[in-house]
Amino acid sequence: MIESRKKLIEKIAEKHLLDLRDFEPLTGGDINEVYKIELQDRALVLKLNSATKFPGMFEAEKKGLELLASPAAFKIPEALETGAIGDDSYLLLEYVPKGHKTPEFWKIFGRQLAKLHAEQSEQFGLDHDNYLGSLLQLNSYRSDAVSFYTEMRLEPQLKLAQDQGYNLPDTSSFFQNLESIIPKENASLIHGDLWGGNYLVNTTGAPCIIDPAVAYAPREMDIAMTRLFGGFDEQMLLSYEECFPMEQDWEERIELWQLYYLLMHLNVFGSSYLQRVTEIIRKYS
Repeated sequence: MIESRKKLIEKIAEKHLLDLRDFEPLTGGDINEVYKIELQDRALVLKLNSATKFPGMFEAEKKGLELLASPAAFKIPEALETGAIGDDSYLLLEYVPKGHKTPEFWKIFGRQLAKLHAEQSEQFGLDHDNYLGSLLQLNSYRSDAVSFYTEMRLEPQLKLAQDQGYNLPDTSSFFQNLESIIPKENASLIHGDLWGGNYLVNTTGAPCIIDPAVAYAPREMDIAMTRLFGGFDEQMLLSYEECFPMEQDWEERIELWQLYYLLMHLNVFGSSYLQRVTEIIRKYS
């Protein structure tokens, strides 16, 4: 695979006048091939995928990283270039060398996440669509959290699940109940896919977040995602709440927000997520 990619990587380096010295594969997940490329004076990250399968993915990722960088909350790798050669689309990023957590790491993470979420909008959504994993994520603007979460998050995933033949509970009463369950907060700028694989520790021991699925959305979505697969210390949330206290009864809504992410996993990874999706729909119905 590396040899077959050598010519492509050389073409990308030539196109952007990069003095390529060497490259090596990095872990890239299920969608992208990822390489560390060594230049004369620095290193970069190169992400590759299919322009046909994932149109506009890297352009949206670049915009998302730029949005996350704008409040100066977290260290965000600079997104440098996007483009395509044939069916190979690519994204060039700043390489962030890895360090080790300091004793204050989770306190810092919580404060920085609160600062990110303090970047707010009266409208929910974004001026472009993007991706959550391999699935298109719709971001058309809505005036309130309930309609945004219903129409832009849950309904597309529920339809996809039903189209794939999954037998899900009736959602009529579930959707009716959301109006009284979801708090009336302004939309926050959220990372959108904040699981343990999407943060790094840089050489100063501070958190750096990557691979966003950003939108102006309910901030509890990020908090819920940090609790879905583990990897986040409780100190992070304590620090967050000191800066930006959560709305009353937020813990009772955690599974409601996790439903979106579990539906995505059902649609991508299969029926092992069906029982949990079903239980959450019934819980809030």
